[in-house]
Amino acid sequence: MSEEQILEGACLTLDQLCAAAALEREWLVRRVEEGLIPATGSARAEWRFAAIHVARARRMRDIERTYEAAPELAALVADMLEELDELRARLRARRGI
Repeated sequence: MSEEQILEGACLTLDQLCAAAALEREWLVRRVEEGLIPATGSARAEWRFAAIHVARARRMRDIERTYEAAPELAALVADMLEELDELRARLRARRGI
C-alpha cells in the first residue's frame, strides 16, 4: 500500500497498519484488545483500521518508549495531541493561513 493510499483514508488490515507504522504485531494487538486503538471487525483477522490510526499508533508507541509511559497514559496523551492538532488546523483555517 502506498503512502498516498494511506493518507487518503484507506482501511488497513492489522498487518498493513503494522507495516505502515513500523509496529510490532503483538504490541498493536494488545492495544486494540485494551481498547486504546480502535478497530472495526470482531475477530483479529477481520480488524480494519482507518488510516488516521497510523499516526496515533506511532505516537502512542513513541510516548510509551520515550517516557516509559503506561499504554493508557500514552493513549490519553495521543488523544490530547490529536485534539490540539485539530484545534490548530481550525485556527489556521479561520485565519486563512
